[in-house]
Amino acid sequence: MLLRTLALIFFLFALPMQANANKLLMPGDVIKGHAKEEEKCELCHKKFDKKAQNRLCMDCHKDVGKDVDEKKGHHGRIDTTKDCKECHAEHKGRDFKAAEFDEKKFDHKLTDFELKGGHLVNKKQEQVKCESCHKAGKKFREAPQLCFSCHKKDDKHKGGLGEDCGKCHVDKDWKTTDFDHDKTKFKLEGKHIDVKCLKCHIDHKYKDTPMACVSCHKKDDDKAHNGKLGKKCETCHTAKDWKKTKFDHDKTKFKLLGKHDEVKCDKCHINKKYKGTPTKCNECHKKDDDKAHKGKFGPKCETCHTEKEWKDIKFDHDKETKFDLLGKHKKTKCTDCHKGDLYKDKLKMTCVSCHKKDDDKAHKGNFGIKCESCHVADDWKDIKFDHDKKTKFPLLGKHKSPSPLKCEKCHKGDLYKDKLQKDCISCHQKDDDKSHKGQEGKKCETCHVEDDWKKTDKFNHNRMSTFPLLGRHALVACKKCHEKPTFKDAKSDCWSCHEKDDEDVHRRRLGTECQVCHSTRSWAAWDFDHNKTDFKLDGPHKKTANKCYACHSKPMDKKVVAPTACGSCHERDDVHNGNFGDRCERCHEGNDWKTVKMGVVVPQKK
Repeated sequence: MLLRTLALIFFLFALPMQANANKLLMPGDVIKGHAKEEEKCELCHKKFDKKAQNRLCMDCHKDVGKDVDEKKGHHGRIDTTKDCKECHAEHKGRDFKAAEFDEKKFDHKLTDFELKGGHLVNKKQEQVKCESCHKAGKKFREAPQLCFSCHKKDDKHKGGLGEDCGKCHVDKDWKTTDFDHDKTKFKLEGKHIDVKCLKCHIDHKYKDTPMACVSCHKKDDDKAHNGKLGKKCETCHTAKDWKKTKFDHDKTKFKLLGKHDEVKCDKCHINKKYKGTPTKCNECHKKDDDKAHKGKFGPKCETCHTEKEWKDIKFDHDKETKFDLLGKHKKTKCTDCHKGDLYKDKLKMTCVSCHKKDDDKAHKGNFGIKCESCHVADDWKDIKFDHDKKTKFPLLGKHKSPSPLKCEKCHKGDLYKDKLQKDCISCHQKDDDKSHKGQEGKKCETCHVEDDWKKTDKFNHNRMSTFPLLGRHALVACKKCHEKPTFKDAKSDCWSCHEKDDEDVHRRRLGTECQVCHSTRSWAAWDFDHNKTDFKLDGPHKKTANKCYACHSKPMDKKVVAPTACGSCHERDDVHNGNFGDRCERCHEGNDWKTVKMGVVVPQKK
């Protein structure tokens, strides 16, 4: 009975006192949302265990606890080692907002809905306001995550494509889509890729959209084909380009080769008719044939022409005819030779049959009709005739190069009837008459060479003339002695060339026969030996060896004629007054004038 009384007293007095004690110990009032549990401290706090507080929070806030466990939402992505109270303070009063945060600093990546593309910024480059998605009075986690929830008004499809806008649209731009049309039954290829959706999906209707080409391109078909080619446009056309066709014409009886591949269909298929289209060249190219051949080459154009190029001729004249086209003949137009009917007219194959005018102009018919004997097909001016091998007159020097003599220079008459002389004078008589006047005979080749008429390298002056060129004469130019081409008129004596030299030195006191003293070795060198003459220089006369003019004082003719008698020079020295004659040497010694020879009988002057 006593125990019951004590227990009753405890409940009546002790418990209210503890509640009041807890109230007194609290740092402040809890927020309005926790007011009902304010006196139940154990809901949020566990004695002597601070770490248990986070778990106790999530026991009440089960949705947050679930996010943390599943690592979803904002609380499942932030650092879970932090205590809840670090962000959500308590005991700050009834009006304290424990869940308030800085919206500008909030990282939306730490939620289940990352802000990207157009959600991140608008046209003014400002972040989308929170209240646009997070409505007042609702938790942030309750914000809609489906596009359709916010963009129902923007849905131009009127719900026809469902509510999952993300299948086509991207958050970067509402107009930008990443819908993969290739995963549908109609793959977008070629030009279809750039076509706007509404071109095919009229009024935003996507179901039962027609997939046949003609359903969209009926107007194009009517304009081009008048519906005569059926509804399967894809048989010929491609999505890449309407004008380009994939129709394989080569699988028909008429393969499109060369330029035919570029020709428009209606060029051959007139009025869009495909059956009965002509397949022969002449049926389409009759105007070309009339213009070029005037129908004279027959209807089988393909015999010569190719589809690659109308001007490109495939006809092999060398193999299919007896006349090979060589050189310039290859470039000759067919009509230059075939002027009549290609099949009826039989053309001659001789050169002169086509080139008679050229022959008349150049040779006047004097060279015969076998043009090919000299000329080649590469160039009319190029001569193949080998004069060296086929004649007895080889063309050498100027006769051949640098530019060969024209045939007409020598062959002035009939090439076959006239027999030309091979000697030089037969052609160069005028040159000889002008130069040598017949002095040197008719054998021009004795001196001249074919390389140059003015060169006379072949002439050997030492062997072929009476005047060998010795010493300094070998260096003297021909014109020094031969002033005119009449070479035989040239004099061979020294005086005729060296008269001026003599006038400057001897003045003809030693005669005109220069060769007596001088040699061709050098004009300044002379080797005359006076002792080999009739007057030997001895005694005092030796002193006069270099004083020629002491004795030879007067001009002389050709030869030197000087008196040898002493008296002729020593007349003044003669003390005998001429009584003993002029032969002083009979008595006197040449070495000394005063020495007289003994026993000499001197004839007396009568």
